[in-house]
Amino acid sequence: MTDVRRANRIERLRSVPAISCRQFGWSPSGAQVHLYTLRNSAGLTARIMTYGGILQSLEVPDRDGTSENVTLGFSDVDGYVHDGEPYFGALIGRYANRIAGARFVLDGREFKLTHKRGAACLHGGVRGFDKHVWSADWWRSGDEVSLVLSHRSPAGDQGFPGSLRTEVTYTVTSEPELRIEYRAGTDEPTVLNLTNHAYFNLGGEGSGDVLGHELTIHADRYLPIDSNMIPTGELVAVGGTPMDFRRPRSIGERIADGYDQLVLAHGYDHNFVLNRPEASPLAPAASLLDPRSGRLLEIQTSEPGIQLYVGNLLDGTLVGTSGKRYQRFAGVALETQHFPDSPNQAHFPSTVLRPGETYKSITRLLFSSQ
Repeated sequence: MTDVRRANRIERLRSVPAISCRQFGWSPSGAQVHLYTLRNSAGLTARIMTYGGILQSLEVPDRDGTSENVTLGFSDVDGYVHDGEPYFGALIGRYANRIAGARFVLDGREFKLTHKRGAACLHGGVRGFDKHVWSADWWRSGDEVSLVLSHRSPAGDQGFPGSLRTEVTYTVTSEPELRIEYRAGTDEPTVLNLTNHAYFNLGGEGSGDVLGHELTIHADRYLPIDSNMIPTGELVAVGGTPMDFRRPRSIGERIADGYDQLVLAHGYDHNFVLNRPEASPLAPAASLLDPRSGRLLEIQTSEPGIQLYVGNLLDGTLVGTSGKRYQRFAGVALETQHFPDSPNQAHFPSTVLRPGETYKSITRLLFSSQ
């Protein structure tokens, strides 16, 4: 075989998205945990654990073509088991974000939920979806390869009604893109709000803080919170406030200017009301640029909101995949989701799922460089 033919064959092989799997450790229940690697010819490599459906790392190229991991995480399963409070890269359910008082009323019945800190149910309760080993399958179609994770949550799990069947599909294509699709069904009326809790640092995991990243959020309004981090119910205009990211603005530009909402949350930890064109299944949600590396992340979603969180509570005690400690603001989470506390706020978009209905949600993470 000539060198040219050999090079062309290698290039063709590289152009086909690939998937591999290895044992990664053990869960607290004794179940095996596997780590799946999805990669493509565009330099994107995603590693996903069956424990918590966790996006453990995500490598994408910079403007020079050099790929680095751009998500925060741990190098082994034990880190997620014992230091899982930041929810690095995890699938969040049954209910992302907070439900006030760890309770809600549905069809005249009150349901009381488990909770860890304060009075709110956070990210699904004491043992949410991030604490389970998911079943895994995969498939390849054309230039796409997908990892399909599934989990059954029994009726009464963490206090939520209904037996819930959930399927989450991670897909890579020939482009620098990771697509996350969620589907679920129930046998009783329930509430549901799913997301992924990846923290991004486009300069590279462990490279410092993200305050210099330029952020755009396609939202004219946001949800102010009270002292318990619960939305007050208002939808407030971002104009004239540090919550205004309608044009690219560095995350750190106004984070310390004394604005009352930022003082309450010790930084950004707020849900934004996305500007959604009517009848559009997917809409631009946010974009994030690291000027140093040139890496650009653009997010599209079918969800009505996005939660901005900038690792306000990271304090240097956790050691990441690079062996470096995560200090405050080491990563930024951009969680596409329904609004927090929707089950208790009737004017928010409904999160109720009933028998015979199918919960569907999609988020696209599109990477490029400048």
